[in-house]
Amino acid sequence: MPDTTARSSEIVAFNNSGPGEAVVQESAARRARRLSRVRDALGRMDPLFCLTVIIPTLIATLYFGFIASDIYISESRYVVRSPDKPQKSGLGVLLGSAGFSSASEEVRAAQGFIESRDALRATNKDDFVQIAWGNENISIFDRFNPLGWSGSFEDLYQYYRGKVDVQYDAETGITTLTARAFRPRDAQTINERLLERSEQLVNNLNSRGNEDLVRYAEREVEEAKAQASAAALELSNYRNRKGVIDPERQAAVQLQMISKLQDELIGARMQLLQLSRVAAQNPQIPVLKVRIAGLEHAIGEQLGKVAGSDGSLSEAAAEYQRLQVQREFADQQLGLSLAALQDARNEARRQVAYVERVAQPSLPDDALEPRRLRGILSTLIVGLVAWGILTMLLAGVREHRN
Repeated sequence: MPDTTARSSEIVAFNNSGPGEAVVQESAARRARRLSRVRDALGRMDPLFCLTVIIPTLIATLYFGFIASDIYISESRYVVRSPDKPQKSGLGVLLGSAGFSSASEEVRAAQGFIESRDALRATNKDDFVQIAWGNENISIFDRFNPLGWSGSFEDLYQYYRGKVDVQYDAETGITTLTARAFRPRDAQTINERLLERSEQLVNNLNSRGNEDLVRYAEREVEEAKAQASAAALELSNYRNRKGVIDPERQAAVQLQMISKLQDELIGARMQLLQLSRVAAQNPQIPVLKVRIAGLEHAIGEQLGKVAGSDGSLSEAAAEYQRLQVQREFADQQLGLSLAALQDARNEARRQVAYVERVAQPSLPDDALEPRRLRGILSTLIVGLVAWGILTMLLAGVREHRN
């Protein structure tokens, strides 16, 4: 009945007015009916469903579809190689076939540097990074310091940690560096600067290690030279003080002399014995006795020089041997130090770790983030899951109350 009455009123209105006014009235009536149906549908809709699904999905659609700024990602890859260290596997073996290997210590140092405040400070020395990430053309939800309140270095560093990432693959020895920005050229420039600073760091570490190695070897050589000189000087002073050059050799000469004197003494005694028996009044007998006494005195004197008296060669030999051993040890130590210095110099020339770029910092031609459709669908799915869980919980609460 209500529809029939409304239709009759429309016909009467059409008859009383012109055709154009009737069409306008009909369109207005149709819009009113549609709005009424929408209000009825919204009234029947679950408020929890609107709160957990519809509203978040609409907000996500608005953000990802119209507000979120495009993010461009520049990627570079590099390896730190050294001619000395063993390779692992995979691409590392391929690189190692050329006589090089991955320097894992330097790789970790470069990775730690990229993730540090010093890397941000070096990259942002002309405020390039801060300008690239804080441009007013960037969405207020995405740019750095959107309200212009603080903008401290620590805030920039926290923002930096979310825009720069470095990953090391232990299997291949390749490190992947990615930098995110809101313009392609900015992302590439940030990546290039970080890569240059990493190369500089590895070179500095390598140079410092080589310099320390050579400097330590040179210091060892100087100490060995000083010890050798001191030992040689002490031995020389001892020789001058004691008046001996080599007690052992001099003792050998003295013993030879004593042996000759003993031979002469034996000969003189035999001659005296013969003359005493054959011609006891021979005038040569007193001469022989004097000669024998002189030989015995000379032999005793020479034996005293060799051993058995103060200042003898045997007494000097003990101190001389100590000084001689000390000098030989110092000379050997000097020789070893010189060899170690030469090895250190060769090692410094040979163990050179450096950054080899596998892939240059790329210039992105398309924005890879944000992933708009995935963000909207993820919001919808999470909302549906939340709505289902909350619905079950509320139903359980109602059932418990009943």
